[in-house]
Amino acid sequence: MELAIGIILGCCALGAGLAMIAGIGPGIGEGNAVAKACEAIGRQPESKGSVTSTMLMGCAIAETTGLYALVIAILLIFVAPGLLVDILVNTMNGLK
Repeated sequence: MELAIGIILGCCALGAGLAMIAGIGPGIGEGNAVAKACEAIGRQPESKGSVTSTMLMGCAIAETTGLYALVIAILLIFVAPGLLVDILVNTMNGLK
């Protein structure tokens, strides 16, 4: 039973780590968006307002991917182990 609990905890931690890999994408995407916005403003300074507002909206939408990954990782660390261990204990008690 202790081995099964250890496996549950290890898999939850591994899943949380894998979920946080999704934080790489928004960082790269937002960096590219800001770089292109700076290029656009450098070429046409009069379009600064529209370029900036469009860039900020795109960055906000891209950031949601990272936030979803963070929420999933937090759930895997704090919520899932307790639920899965309870299911395991209830199942083992039912088999006895």
